[in-house]
Amino acid sequence: MIKKLEAPLIPLAERIRPKGFENFVGQSHLIGPNGPIKKAVNNGAVPSMILWGPPGVGKTTLAEIIANELDRPFYSLSAISSGVKDIRNIISNVKNQGIFGKGNALLFIDEIHRFSKSQQDALLSAVEKGQITLIGATTENPSFEVIPALRSRSQVFVLKNHSKEDLLKFLNLALMDSAIEKKKPVLKETEALLRISGGDARKLLNAFELVVLNLDENTVEITNELVQQSIQQNIAQYDKKGEMHYDIISAFIKSIRGSDPNAAVYWLARMVEGNEDPKFIARRLIISAAEDIGLANPTALVMANNCFDALQKIGWPEGRIVLSQCAIYLALSPKSNSAYLAINKAQSIVREKGDSSIPLSLRNAPTKLMEELDYGKDYLYSHDNLDKLHLQEFLPDEIKGTHIYKPKQNKKESEYGKLIEKIWKGKY
Repeated sequence: MIKKLEAPLIPLAERIRPKGFENFVGQSHLIGPNGPIKKAVNNGAVPSMILWGPPGVGKTTLAEIIANELDRPFYSLSAISSGVKDIRNIISNVKNQGIFGKGNALLFIDEIHRFSKSQQDALLSAVEKGQITLIGATTENPSFEVIPALRSRSQVFVLKNHSKEDLLKFLNLALMDSAIEKKKPVLKETEALLRISGGDARKLLNAFELVVLNLDENTVEITNELVQQSIQQNIAQYDKKGEMHYDIISAFIKSIRGSDPNAAVYWLARMVEGNEDPKFIARRLIISAAEDIGLANPTALVMANNCFDALQKIGWPEGRIVLSQCAIYLALSPKSNSAYLAINKAQSIVREKGDSSIPLSLRNAPTKLMEELDYGKDYLYSHDNLDKLHLQEFLPDEIKGTHIYKPKQNKKESEYGKLIEKIWKGKY
């Protein structure tokens, strides 16, 4: 029996985590020579900040490096497991230690978007007084998930997915890890590893370590085929920390789009069991209702929006029932992406044609001069001229008659198509 290398207690991603800016991979727009974060650290005047970006791009690492570089007290909380009491305890400790002004403490809050309003409110006073410098990390848009008062007192920095070059650097660093070196792996092919990562360094390193740990003494070359086999065989281990976040939400939405309620509820259950943020799921349902169902069933958007409201009112775990109901309803709704295609086409026209001139008849004429320039001339007030609507031109001359919205062949939009034909008599 071939003895395989035992997994180290500390994951590879943690073992090779950099301690300083010089070893940090990626995010040069923030920590490069002219990067705002690097400049702030060099000046010793780091503001409270929100680090916004997808998983595995270095948000936690960046916070730790800032603390190391400034040599300040560093506290860390996870929004998943912490509450108002934990926040107040840290603030109390900071006060008791007499840490104020330039020597204030750094408080890192991972997944700050999961903090409720009351939890975020608990931070405000300490941030305002300079007792703590807040570094919040989030995968969600801070405009929606961080209260305005806290957001206005923080700089928002956007972190990007790692490039292919960045990911290859991580693999080279991994090859120098002492536990990895024992297996003497040879990276013959990297495409599968890079594809699996999706730009997420942690996901890449976890996959790589998993593959290496499963190498036997007769196999040292890591190929695309070997990676696929290893990941599929160990999928439970690979995904135990929810690292397939974006893959699962993709499967969820595509199941709804494909009108499969069984698959939709299954993927929903995967997210529920994986401790996914319920509001994230609800927002994606709203998007799906607009993008994939649209005008084939306009009530779907109302349903999805009500789902989000209900979730906020009743909380968890009962909220999962609301999500399930909405997912099933959307999956079984008729589908149309006509609104999605229409806005895409309209934007494409705008980018191609530029700012086309507004017809004079549609322009407002608040002054005498504008009236003399024929602003608003020949405009037919729609409520008084329903029979003459088709005589007016509402598009710029450069694109008049352009068919932007095209109804799909479903019951509801077939009616819309007939209505357009009735009103515009073949113009569109």
